[in-house]
Amino acid sequence: MAIRSKRYRALIESAGVDLKSPHPVPTAVGLVKKLAKAKFTESIELAVHLNLDTKKTDQQFRGSFSLPHGTGRDVRVIVFVDDGDKLNAALAAGAVKAGGDDLVAEVTGGFMDFDIAVSTPKMMRSVGKLGKVLGPRGLMPSPKAGSVTDDVAKAVGEFKGGKIEYRADAAGNVQVRIGTAKFDDSKLAENITAFLNHVAEHRPSSVRGEFVRNIVVSSTMGPGIKVAYATKEA
Repeated sequence: MAIRSKRYRALIESAGVDLKSPHPVPTAVGLVKKLAKAKFTESIELAVHLNLDTKKTDQQFRGSFSLPHGTGRDVRVIVFVDDGDKLNAALAAGAVKAGGDDLVAEVTGGFMDFDIAVSTPKMMRSVGKLGKVLGPRGLMPSPKAGSVTDDVAKAVGEFKGGKIEYRADAAGNVQVRIGTAKFDDSKLAENITAFLNHVAEHRPSSVRGEFVRNIVVSSTMGPGIKVAYATKEA
């Protein structure tokens, strides 16, 4: 049994929150914001446990999605490009860095001050060498996630505008940031609902039975609130 801190227990007791029962999305959002008592602006995270056998190739669940109201975060994007025009376009769109083999070497040398990596298809031959560095961090560019493209300026704009990448871990869990505690309740609820619908619509055809097993929303320092939500499963 997990041992909770005094702060955690006091927070739950003072708020009178039921952590065992699932709550409708709007109610869950209200409770999470009520429990976000840190001195800094806490981010709001959504965790979805899926019925996946991730050992099967056709159940590797990953992709990208543009949240209706963004994430409330200034996303740092780097771009691996194969020519000068694309490099300039990427920087003009807001990339913090853009380059070719020189940027590959910089990341190999330890540069990791970025949240998203975008690459042109031609550069993937060189970027592939960074698999052991970027892969474990979930930063490896992927065509399915929309981060391998020739239109790098568009990709940078989308990711900085609220497009998120997601990937299920070995246990079938997907965790994404869906806003901050400063967001209006309605915007957080709309982000959650839109993402859950997206997940359900992309259910692998080989999955049998219930696809979405558990949904929890939480703030950076707060407890998880279970979400009761009837996804529109395909």
